[in-house]
Amino acid sequence: MTRSLILISLTLLIFQPVSAQNYDEAKAGTYTLPPLLIDSNGEAVKNKNQWKTSRRAEVLQLFENNVYGTMPKVFDSVSFKVVNDQPGVMQGAAHLKETEVTIYNKGEQATIHVVLFTPQQAKKAVPTFLLINNRSPKNTLASRDTIMGFWPAEQVIAAGYGIAAFHVSDAAPDDKDTYQNGLLRLFPDELTRDNGMKAIGAWAFGASRVLDYFEKEDLVDHKKVIVVGHSRGGKASLWAAAQDQRFAMCVTNCSGNTGAALSKRNFGETVEKINTAFPHWFNTNYKKYNGNEAALPVDQHMLIALAAPRPVYATNATEDLWADPTGTYLAMRNAEPVFNLYSPQSHLPTTPPKPDSPITAWPLSYHNRTGIHDLTFYDWEQFVLFADRYLK
Repeated sequence: MTRSLILISLTLLIFQPVSAQNYDEAKAGTYTLPPLLIDSNGEAVKNKNQWKTSRRAEVLQLFENNVYGTMPKVFDSVSFKVVNDQPGVMQGAAHLKETEVTIYNKGEQATIHVVLFTPQQAKKAVPTFLLINNRSPKNTLASRDTIMGFWPAEQVIAAGYGIAAFHVSDAAPDDKDTYQNGLLRLFPDELTRDNGMKAIGAWAFGASRVLDYFEKEDLVDHKKVIVVGHSRGGKASLWAAAQDQRFAMCVTNCSGNTGAALSKRNFGETVEKINTAFPHWFNTNYKKYNGNEAALPVDQHMLIALAAPRPVYATNATEDLWADPTGTYLAMRNAEPVFNLYSPQSHLPTTPPKPDSPITAWPLSYHNRTGIHDLTFYDWEQFVLFADRYLK
């Protein structure tokens, strides 16, 4: 994405007219969340077997049909080509690999470029963070000519983890006029159906194809891959984890509306706002809920619950009310009944933690960082601590 398009997107996110949305908790209104543990027949779901064999599939289908779109289950093939292999980078601390992951279907192909660093001294395959990069590719350059908190490879390598990234434009350009020019060329039926996937679905699908590659990569412990996303990428990381249970953990950073924050609260960004500004992100059916969130048969606590029992870490930033920090925390809390069908159980406090006071117990963790809508060194520090508890 060009710098000008990035600035336009950030402007849409941040500089909305104050009168156009609510930032007053007293005016957030009342709402009723769809029940997590009541199935379509009105029966209570009382144990993890009922959740796994019945209710989970119902909830997943509700999100497919009404929000994110269906995910292609079949394609012709996928190939992996290493185009750069350099041990001893980062002053000897890391092993760099760049790989082209190419998906083929119906005579079309699309390639996702993956950058991967792993600790040079690792004696075996390592747990690895995979970032769905929705900002400039400069954030994840293999050359590391600019070190940024958005993807601090050096920090993660020093902690003993691998760190990888791909850019969303390889899967679907983040543009309402050209989003179909990536992976969706391989699946034209998705574009013609009201419940077909669009950009965010394509980004999640792309993350799964990178995981296909990791299953063949000796440097990566493919059973311990943490999918990470910021903002719109955080929406995609949640959807990737919901769709693909091979991901061991999910991190969703400042993901807001149709990410980790509840949609039915009248606070910050709304379904109508997001569908109007970014009509290419979600399926056509989702437009029916513009100004009509009460009719949604799902809410984001149900999306978080689809990751269970795998851990989820959600974040916010104090100056990013657009992404509704309180609504995010409430979504995490309301996802707990599904996680608590498993062990260990989640016991988030009733009220959100103070800024910069992370809750890093698993399976559900959360923090609200002082600052703006961003992904920072501080955030990554907490993600590593969270992974240490769960994966090590």
